[in-house]
Amino acid sequence: MPNATPTNAAPKDSLSIEQAAAEWLARRNSGHWQDADEAALQLWLRAATQHRIAFLRLQAAWQESGRLQALAAGQRGSGPPPRKQAAPSLRRDQMLHATFRPRARTPVKRTHHYAIAAALACCAFGATAMWERHPPATVYAFNTALGEIQTQPLADGSHITLASNSRVDVQLSHQARNISLHQGEAIFDVAKDPQRPFSVEAEGYHAIAVGTRFSVRRAPDELRVVVTEGTVRLESPASTASSTPSALLPAGSVALIHGRDVLVRSLPLAEAQHLLDWKNGLLVFRDATLTEVVTEFNRFNARKLVVADAEAANLQIGGSFRWDNEEGFARLLEVGFPIRADYSSAQIVLHSR
Repeated sequence: MPNATPTNAAPKDSLSIEQAAAEWLARRNSGHWQDADEAALQLWLRAATQHRIAFLRLQAAWQESGRLQALAAGQRGSGPPPRKQAAPSLRRDQMLHATFRPRARTPVKRTHHYAIAAALACCAFGATAMWERHPPATVYAFNTALGEIQTQPLADGSHITLASNSRVDVQLSHQARNISLHQGEAIFDVAKDPQRPFSVEAEGYHAIAVGTRFSVRRAPDELRVVVTEGTVRLESPASTASSTPSALLPAGSVALIHGRDVLVRSLPLAEAQHLLDWKNGLLVFRDATLTEVVTEFNRFNARKLVVADAEAANLQIGGSFRWDNEEGFARLLEVGFPIRADYSSAQIVLHSR
C-alpha cells in the first residue's frame, strides 16, 4: 500500500470501496497510526453508508479470521492472535483474501459455518445500524469579518445569524446541540427538538432552549441575552455564588450579565425585536447616549466614530439608522444636534458646539 493516506473520494463500485476499506484497516494496524489518520478515516466513513458497511464487514471478517487461526493453533483467549507486522500492502491483501477467498474446509459441521456467517452478518449489520443511529458529533466553526453578516443553516433545521466580527463553534450529536459563542453576537432560530436541547455557552453561562428564537451577545464587559420567541433557560456557571443558578426568560426578556450579576428586564416584544434589527441593516435606539450609539456603529465599521468630549457623549439619541452609513449619521448629527464633526479616512470625530 502507498504511504499516503487513502483518499476520501467516494468510490463508485463495491470492489473499489472494499479495497479502500482494506487499505484503511491495514494502515490502522501498521503501528504508525496518528490522530490525523483517524480524522481522515472518520471523514471517509461519513462520506457514504457503503463505506461504513464495507469497513465494519472487513474488520469483523479480519478479526474472525484471526480468531479461527488461534483456535486452529490451540491458542486460548477471545481475541485474535498477535500478527507479524507485514507490509501494509500485504496486510491489505490478507484482509481482502479473508473476505473474498473461500477458506479451506475444516472438520467442522456445516451448521457451524452457517452460524459463524450469520454471527458475522449480524455483528456488521448491528454495528452499522448503531453507527447510523448514533453517529459521532459533527463540529463546525463559523465566523464573520468586520462589517459582514452571515446566516448559516444547521443540519437539525436551525439557523444561526452571525453579526459583524463574530465567531461560534457548533457541535451536533444525537443527544445534544451545543454552541460556543467565542466573540460577537448571534441570533439563533432553533428548530424544535425536545430530545436534543439547544445550548449556547458564553463565559460559562448557558442559554438553553428546545425550539425558540433568541440572541446572545458577548461584549468585553457584559453578556446579553435577548429572547423574541418561546422561552430560554439561562443557567449560571456552577462556580458562581449566585442565589439564582437558573432563570426562565420568556419572549420579550433581556438579560444583562455583568461579572456574576444577572439583571433581567421585560420589554414589549416589539422593542426586544428592535434590538436584533442589525440583521436587517438597522440600528434602533431609544433614549440612548451618543456614547452607546457610537459603540454600536463601531461594531460594524472599520471607520470609527469618536466622541471628543463629555458634553457630546451624554447627548440623548433616538431613532433608526443604517449601520453601514456612519458618515450619513454624523452629518445628520451636525444638522439636527449641537455637534461638529471632523472627517478623515480612518475616523469621524464628534465634538460638541
